[in-house]
Amino acid sequence: MSNPIPSLSQNTFLRYFNFIALYVAQGIPEGMAFFGIPAWMAMNGKTPGEIGSFVAAVGLPWSFKMIVAPLMDRFTYLPMGRRRPWVLFGQFGLMLSFIAMSFVPDPLNNLNLFMAAGFMVGLFGSIQDVATDGMAIDIIPIHQQAKANGFMWGSKIIGTSVSLAIGSSLLNAYGFSAAILMLSILVCLIMLVPLFLREREGERLLPFTKGEASHETKRMQLTSWSVIFRSLYRVCSLRNSLLFGMIVFITQGSFNYIDTLIPIFTIQALGWTDQAYSQFYATATLIGGIGGMIIGGALIDRYGKIRMLNIYCLLLVTLISMLVFLKIYWLESWFISAFMVIYQVLYVFSTIGIFAIAMQCCWKKVSASQFTLYMTIANIGRIVGAKVIGPIKENFNWEYTLLFFGLMILFAWFIMQFLRIPVHVKKIADLEENDNPVQMPAIT
Repeated sequence: MSNPIPSLSQNTFLRYFNFIALYVAQGIPEGMAFFGIPAWMAMNGKTPGEIGSFVAAVGLPWSFKMIVAPLMDRFTYLPMGRRRPWVLFGQFGLMLSFIAMSFVPDPLNNLNLFMAAGFMVGLFGSIQDVATDGMAIDIIPIHQQAKANGFMWGSKIIGTSVSLAIGSSLLNAYGFSAAILMLSILVCLIMLVPLFLREREGERLLPFTKGEASHETKRMQLTSWSVIFRSLYRVCSLRNSLLFGMIVFITQGSFNYIDTLIPIFTIQALGWTDQAYSQFYATATLIGGIGGMIIGGALIDRYGKIRMLNIYCLLLVTLISMLVFLKIYWLESWFISAFMVIYQVLYVFSTIGIFAIAMQCCWKKVSASQFTLYMTIANIGRIVGAKVIGPIKENFNWEYTLLFFGLMILFAWFIMQFLRIPVHVKKIADLEENDNPVQMPAIT
């Protein structure tokens, strides 16, 4: 008897809906952990070093994704799908850890426990992220990946901005615990999406329900550690893989640097309240997210990934330079809010382009592990970006501290000029052609 709800492999709308929901679920806790809570901490007099340490604690587990990804490639419960059991595990843990964060007593004066709770939110968020990306690579047809990437990152930005706006209002009105608990309800509701949507027809919804593993997932599943790591090494040691890893590290470190710095700058240097910052920034991220969903992927498809990233990088350098050299307008809220909006649009468009390149650089055989390796490098960069704020601000004024972001982006743009994606794709094709199909079954 057929299932009343089509599987993800059968229905395009449900595919997009599933990944939009899962990325919104990531954005809700991240909006508070990376933006709302740092602004709240700044409002309550915490130092840039303390705030940066909290952000780094939340971001640290994301650097462990490279450990998780091979486990997902190697182990799973195929009757429920190749990636879906891991998606459910990550989403359930994210839900519980976010709830647990709300019960940290006096978090502003109990920073070690507060950072530990943030670490757990980051841990399960990273597990859900790896599983979701792996599911996307397995399920989404190649011709839909660019559009899906725009939807996924746009929805994450929207989830971040909405949670930031609502969470900051709740934080000021009802206090920390109530605010986090109320946002946790949304994360719980999203759990229903992967719970009722199968990857492929005939699979089980839960371990005790009827269903069986599909032929396709059995064929894709890797069973050898040596195959996984040998293939991963061969593709990641290619020249363009190494260059792209450097670009990912620098760009994502730059983005987290400015994302962590802006709430500190607006509150401690310009005298904004945390709620005013959150409202302005949430609006900016919402605009960026919607723009990414509507036209971000389309621009890349039409004009090319490298060309558009070159334009975005140069526009980001121009934007931060204008902020620095037009200091006379810093006290004008329209000027800072305009900066936030333009920055968010460029950030979302740049991220869509970078991650689209990451997908194109992956060898299908180990695409989940390779894509996760790129994301791990990105998140190590984000941790470094947050941690360098304290030392830089202690030694330089606000103008130079802000301008450092532009210098990092300019360095990434310089490296990008040596990236040759068509050459990389050709080398992957050569690896595939020379590979032993018996020892290394291809993932399609």
